[in-house]
Amino acid sequence: MVIRQSLVFCSVVVVGSFVSACSGTSSGGDDLFTGGTSAGGMAGAGASGGMNVGGGTSGGSGGGLVIDSGPGTGGGGPACESGPTEDKDKDGQTKQDGDCNDCDANANAGAYDVAKNNVDEDCNGKVDDTPVDCDGAITDLADNDAMNGARAMGLCQQATAGDKKWGVLEAKYVKADGTPGMADASHGLLTAFGPNVNVQEGKRMLVLSSGTARQPTDPGYQNVSGADMKTTSPPPSPQFPIDTPTCPGVTTTGKPANDPAALEVKIRVPTNAKSFSYNFNFYTYEWPGFVCSSYNDFFAALQTPAPPNAALGNISFDSQGNPVSVNNAFLEACGCSTGAPCTVKTKIFNCSLGTKILEGTGFAEPITYPHAATGWLETKSPVTPGSEVTLRFVIWDAGDHVLDSTVLLDNFVFSAEEASGGSTTKPVPTPK
Repeated sequence: MVIRQSLVFCSVVVVGSFVSACSGTSSGGDDLFTGGTSAGGMAGAGASGGMNVGGGTSGGSGGGLVIDSGPGTGGGGPACESGPTEDKDKDGQTKQDGDCNDCDANANAGAYDVAKNNVDEDCNGKVDDTPVDCDGAITDLADNDAMNGARAMGLCQQATAGDKKWGVLEAKYVKADGTPGMADASHGLLTAFGPNVNVQEGKRMLVLSSGTARQPTDPGYQNVSGADMKTTSPPPSPQFPIDTPTCPGVTTTGKPANDPAALEVKIRVPTNAKSFSYNFNFYTYEWPGFVCSSYNDFFAALQTPAPPNAALGNISFDSQGNPVSVNNAFLEACGCSTGAPCTVKTKIFNCSLGTKILEGTGFAEPITYPHAATGWLETKSPVTPGSEVTLRFVIWDAGDHVLDSTVLLDNFVFSAEEASGGSTTKPVPTPK
């Protein structure tokens, strides 16, 4: 999990003709932190100049704030001083709270410690020590600790109600409506899904299924053509699932959620994060036989508080704003006897990914009747720095207890970039 951009904010004090300012550096681009390098912080002014905010020199897309004070040769002034209960950088924390730099709103006890920049953003006395790839110690794919489910997604840090740190405050496996009782086998912490689908970060990924969250070679696997988990719940809300406009006259709204599986996490957001993202890959046995029918499986990611563009709080949807189901426009791993594209009822599926990622997953059989998947997609959603947010990642069957669907979840990442316009979902670029 990484923060993709770090911005520097400082208080500036003018005394006579001398400008005192904190100096700082935004992180350089590397594999754990993108955004480029900006020129170092704010410089002290020479004797001649008024102070103007100028473009300064910025060496990358991160673009830190630079103060142009007019001619002069003064270097970085002394760091700003503050009392134990002052909050000069307006980050909501004081020295008593553990803020080690009241000149930089991105440095406090609730900030993410950006990797490889040699700066102690989280004020714990150590630089670059935020844990990443924290699922290597998980040895059991059937592990029932929901916090390990969060770790498998890339959410490594825990927090408590009594501290100022960012991190996961609570994690639990639940049914579609948030109540306990999902089947244990409907979640799994897998190292791969078939021979051609690998994790996106770390060593494992979280898998949720309306059947068994397993590969055919795993213990406890049941065929995805009909694993009845014998569980049910109301849908996430009475308005769920949202009907697909491209399938007129077909409705599943308000139907019970059969064989539901969900991970729900409550997270305290880092004070230097404005958005988050994660990757998911949705597989469904319902394709092509039940396209535009009342038998359908759904995946939703519910965010509370919800972004303004998220219908019923759901932040993962297809390119046409439809919920992720057998009817969604991102189903690109598929194939039919006539060759791509495949026309199923009133819908056209390009099947641009072929059937390779279906192999060895249970969704390619029988060979003459392969099913479908989306390939890896990325959802990005806005969040308020320092706030608490609840996310429920949930999959269920709206029509029956057979013909299962599975979703892979991985690579949860916080970012200092804003998610302008609200939540988005798009394909993850295929490595060349």
